[in-house]
Formats: sequence, C-alpha cells, structure tokens
Amino acid sequence: MKPLAITLGDPAGIGPEVVEKALASLDVPVRLFGTTRSPVRYGEISAEYGRVALAAIDDALDAIARGECSALVTAPIHKQAIALAGATVPGHTELLAARAGLARYAHDYAMYFDSPSLRTVLLSVHVPLREAITTIDADAIAALARLTTRDYAKLYGAAPRIAVAGINPHAGEGGRFGDEEQLVARGVALAQRDGLSVTGPHPPDTVFLGATRGRYDVVMAMYHDQGLIPVKTLAFEQSVNVTLGLPYLRASVDHGTAFDIAGKGIADAAPMAYAIRWAAEHAERFAR
Repeated sequence: MKPLAITLGDPAGIGPEVVEKALASLDVPVRLFGTTRSPVRYGEISAEYGRVALAAIDDALDAIARGECSALVTAPIHKQAIALAGATVPGHTELLAARAGLARYAHDYAMYFDSPSLRTVLLSVHVPLREAITTIDADAIAALARLTTRDYAKLYGAAPRIAVAGINPHAGEGGRFGDEEQLVARGVALAQRDGLSVTGPHPPDTVFLGATRGRYDVVMAMYHDQGLIPVKTLAFEQSVNVTLGLPYLRASVDHGTAFDIAGKGIADAAPMAYAIRWAAEHAERFAR
C-alpha cells in the first residue's frame, strides 16, 4: 500500500498532537506534511499558520498527483487563519474541490460523513439556514444522488440505498406544515428516473433512526446541521468527513482546531486514529 498523505492542519491547533498520538498506536505507512520548526504559539490565529496549513495541502496534493501517496487525511485548519493567508474559500472541502477543478457543490463535489452506525451526505454546507432552505433545488438533489452513488460504490462495491430527508416536521404533512417537500419529491423522481435507489422525502425526525437500523445506507440531509447533529451525537469518535467528487480519497476528522486545549497534551486522538484507519482500509479500493 502506498503511504497516506497526512496534513497536520493549523500548527496552533491540536492537529499535530492528535496525528502524533494516533500514529503511535497504528501500523500504517504515512507521509506527513506541514511540520513547523519554530516554537508554536498555540491558540493564536495568524496568517503565518494559515500559510503553513495551505502549503501542507498543496504539497500533499502534489505527492498524490505524482503517485507517491494514495489518499489524503487532513487535520483541522482554521478558517480565519487561512483567510488571513489569502484563501478565498471557507474550508477544506471547497479548497480541495477548487484545486481539482470542481465548481458546483452537490453536482461536482459534496460533503459526506461515514461512520459504522450512520452515513449522511449534505445538500448544502456553510450557508445560513434560511438560504439553505430557500435554495433547495430538485436538479441538485438528483445530481447529489448520482455523485453519492458513484463514490459510495467505489468505497463499498455496491450502489447505496439513499433516503432523502424532508425539511419540515413530518416532511410537511402533505403541505400542512410547508410545501418545500414538493421540490424534494421532484428531485427524488429525477434520481429514480436515472435508475438510482433513492426514496423520499422522509420525515427528518425518523429517517436517521431508520438508517441506523439498516433500512438505508445513506441519508441525504437538506442542510448542514440536519445531517451533522445525528452523526456527531451517535459517532463523534468514529466518523470521517469525506469529500465526494475528488479524483482521490480524502478523509478528515469531524472536529476543529480546538485552540482552547491546543498545546496542553490533552487532546483526544481517537477520531484521528479512526480517520487514518478508515482511509487506509478504503484507499486502494477507491482508486480502482
């Protein structure tokens, strides 16, 4: 197996610590990107550390492009720090998509979360809730179903059963509690027309429970927190953030830089260890 490329994230955060701790308990070939030589000012938001984090990503992607590394595992970056360093995107997902020439969220790339108990993909990510709801689009739902099906099959060797969540209580109750589900239903119909295993809209308060009991493989959430609240509640230490659509496998922990505890040696490395193991397990199959 080729080494995994691991970026250490923002030097002022817990990324370097949790990577070091995780690797001490794992037997996985890796290459690290983003080490700093000078004493670190933990918990400080700075352009300098933003540049270190961005350069590490670029170096890791170059190693993957040269065939020296298989998959990418990323430790957390700080959104303000990379903005100070000149980044025009809010985070890893958008940055990696831009580097790969992927322009349209849901159509070309998307944020997907994988855990032993629940898998979910997000129709929208870092936008205000009001905007996320008003911009729900049937074509985007169908496109995201196609993208999810393609990359899920790369990971697991079979097409997923996708359950699309509604937006309103009881998925609108036939229009009594809102009519946005009509758009969701159109998107589901478009996906079914393509031969995909997609159903919905399902009541959002029970669809995730159905997925944990094996009824569905992936839940398509209509907005960021609708999908992330159940994932983080059920599987915070055993969930990975995966960017669908990339030409390589990318996995990340599902937490941030934790500046409040950085440098204290108390950060929990379990999520990072899980992300590294998960990437190592799936990297070769994904690349076929």
